[in-house]
Amino acid sequence: MNKTAWQKFSAARDQYRNWVEKLGRSFPELRALQQELADCRSGPAYTVETPVVYNGALDDLGPGDEIRLILVADNPGRREQAAENRRYLVGPSGKIAEKFFRDHPELGVDFRKNAIILNKTPIHTPRTVELRELCRRGDGPDKGGPGPARKKGPAFSERLAETQEFMARLLLDFHRALRPVPVWITGYSEMKPGGVFGPYIEALRKLYGPAGKAGPPAVDSLFFYRHFSMNQFTIDLRRQSAPGETVPETLARIGSAYRLRILGW
Repeated sequence: MNKTAWQKFSAARDQYRNWVEKLGRSFPELRALQQELADCRSGPAYTVETPVVYNGALDDLGPGDEIRLILVADNPGRREQAAENRRYLVGPSGKIAEKFFRDHPELGVDFRKNAIILNKTPIHTPRTVELRELCRRGDGPDKGGPGPARKKGPAFSERLAETQEFMARLLLDFHRALRPVPVWITGYSEMKPGGVFGPYIEALRKLYGPAGKAGPPAVDSLFFYRHFSMNQFTIDLRRQSAPGETVPETLARIGSAYRLRILGW
């Protein structure tokens, strides 16, 4: 990174860290809701340690590092929220992503050195789809006290939407700082109409659209893909590859096609 890029990157990163800390303090009931989800699931039992997760890997970066890709995943899972990690994509999906880039050196990206990872929300759930259940529980009335049932401040779904809007703005800040670095946004299924990440997509439309404030970098540097989990990304890439087409060419083509489906341009 040059001096200007480093200054802009550092400012965005510090704002992000401070916002996550503030969000965690303002939402004391979140951990209990998440622990209920963790206790109900069929997978390995675990204790929720970090309800709102900042990606600590960003603090390892310095002005001498070269960033070649911004990758946006969904939200922190079991391993990401563990106190020993507190980093994004360090579970099975992250290992699949790491292997993909290792297997394709023509992309010029070392996943753990040349990519920064953001999420669409920093709020943890065991699985992304359980954000819906977290909203259902968090939006319910408070029946703990005397008198009629009432809600505790803003509904959880409203708070979740606000986090997605912040993370979309954060993406733009990082994108501006690191231009012309491309952005890969993964998790296609939950970005379709009715998906968990509708507020994130709507925020991107406003930020990057014709009436938005994005400017350069242009929207054509945003690419959308399936998630790395369960090898969805790799399977989709293989299925859509065309004879004689290189991997970078296939990625550009399908990433642009998904962007058109999701954003409309």
